[in-house]
Amino acid sequence: MSDQTPDHYFTAEPASSAERRALTVVLDGTSVDVETAGGIFSPGRLDLGTQVLLRTVSGPPTGDVLDLGCGWGPVALTMAMQNPLARVWAVDVNERSLDLTRRNASRLGLDGITACTPDDVPADVRLAQIWSNPPIRVGKEMLHSMLDRWLPRLVPGGSAYLVVQRNLGADSLMGWMNDRYDGTTAEVRTPEGAPFEAVATKLASAKGFRVIEVVAG
Repeated sequence: MSDQTPDHYFTAEPASSAERRALTVVLDGTSVDVETAGGIFSPGRLDLGTQVLLRTVSGPPTGDVLDLGCGWGPVALTMAMQNPLARVWAVDVNERSLDLTRRNASRLGLDGITACTPDDVPADVRLAQIWSNPPIRVGKEMLHSMLDRWLPRLVPGGSAYLVVQRNLGADSLMGWMNDRYDGTTAEVRTPEGAPFEAVATKLASAKGFRVIEVVAG
């Protein structure tokens, strides 16, 4: 994993109308038109890792679910298309990404998506599922901090699905999570204060990516 922090993860402001551009993609088997712009992750296409993730995760999400690092919104949009009754939290630190996700949700008539910064997700929200193509290139320390923040908010039996390139440390990340979330790490606790326990396994491999399933105990 790289320790460099690409600007598109943190710095972009909402795009002007002149900067936004249309993109046609297939989400949940349906061809849809969305808006993208520069300064975000994969603005010109549905990236391969996200394609692998969306093909692998089966069953519509229910309850409160999280798209961690939403970009222009393909994962959050798919979650909401699969189950309009789910409450989808599309989280990103990039304001341009959040703006585009909101625009795309409105364009597709998906009312169950809330696109917001991490601090704007209410503290009492517990998550049934997390789907994420996480920003591996922010570096291990920041990535681990993100996982420590969100995975313990899974309900018991809840699952996270993370897609990670094999050559960017997917297997080592899986090993780290199994060591970290074995229920003995005092600083990683659920919102109720119990030690967080989870098991990470390889759910699928395709196109050089691993899809890791993390099931909360």
